[in-house]
Amino acid sequence: MTAAEDVVDALVRTTFEVAGVLTRIGGEHDLSLTQIRVLGILRDRRARVTELAAYLGLDKSTMSGLIDRAQRRGLLARGRNPDDGRVVEVYVTPAGLELTRRMEEEVRRALAPMTGRLDPERLDRLGELLEVILTRP
Repeated sequence: MTAAEDVVDALVRTTFEVAGVLTRIGGEHDLSLTQIRVLGILRDRRARVTELAAYLGLDKSTMSGLIDRAQRRGLLARGRNPDDGRVVEVYVTPAGLELTRRMEEEVRRALAPMTGRLDPERLDRLGELLEVILTRP
């Protein structure tokens, strides 16, 4: 295998590990992996349903259903954009933020055995490299 192939293989295996942790923790809170992604995206911003659907690769009706279910649980809400009252956006409620914070801590604890194998310098370097990979052009 080439170095690039090795990296792709390692990224895929890492994704499986992380997705497994997220799926398990999400299940403990009655959330799907997609619902976790929505909460993660919205934890520090507001977005239109169409923007969320496009980002997650879902159609608008599926996205609306996910939002409706989270709204019934008190995790998300819809509201008018403060700058353009014609635009409706989705945002995380205080209860949704609290659940998101708790789950983030649970994920950190669950991944600690993996990340704990790295000394601080390597951990910093891994974070920097992942940011480079994840930065959209």
